[in-house]
Amino acid sequence: MTITSAMPTAKKRPTRTRTKRVSNRPAIKLSQLLPSHIDLREPVKAVLVCEDCGTWCPITGMQSRVQKLVPHHTGKADEVDANRCRGSNRRVEFDMTIPEWRQALADADKETSSRRPTTVLRKPKVAPAPAVSQIAAQKQTTAEEEPGDGRALWLLREMKWASTESAVRETDTRRAQRPTGDAPLDSLTVPLTTLRPKRPEH
Repeated sequence: MTITSAMPTAKKRPTRTRTKRVSNRPAIKLSQLLPSHIDLREPVKAVLVCEDCGTWCPITGMQSRVQKLVPHHTGKADEVDANRCRGSNRRVEFDMTIPEWRQALADADKETSSRRPTTVLRKPKVAPAPAVSQIAAQKQTTAEEEPGDGRALWLLREMKWASTESAVRETDTRRAQRPTGDAPLDSLTVPLTTLRPKRPEH
């Protein structure tokens, strides 16, 4: 909504008021507010965060019998419409002393500091250890690839095959030959039925 010069805007919150009006709403208890929402460093100029509009408001009547929030608007001064906050003139009950407030504020600061995230130290990535079979295969490959006399690997393989080729072919030839003579006739036959032992008769 556009603000024109004819429209009233929020006024600056006064520190003291002379009005005797008191809101009929329940009083605000300091013990029920967050310590960080209260400022009692200067008791005569005490302020707190209004529960309705969430803005800092002075507490008037610090030297009188009734302490209450000053009449105030819901927004920043001279920037938004002059909407009166329903928390204006609401009584404030001092159910805690200034030393108690300071201690509660210090405890809240310690708790907040403990919740802050610490620097994450990432562990260096370590390669997984190879299996025993992989180590053996690696050693065998290294031994084959490094003959030590400067000859190529394919030449060594050809020489190994040439030295064992004749024996391998002779063994294959013997395996392919069938023994001479007829098959034995007096061999025992394999039973085709299941053999079950008989119990002795008494």
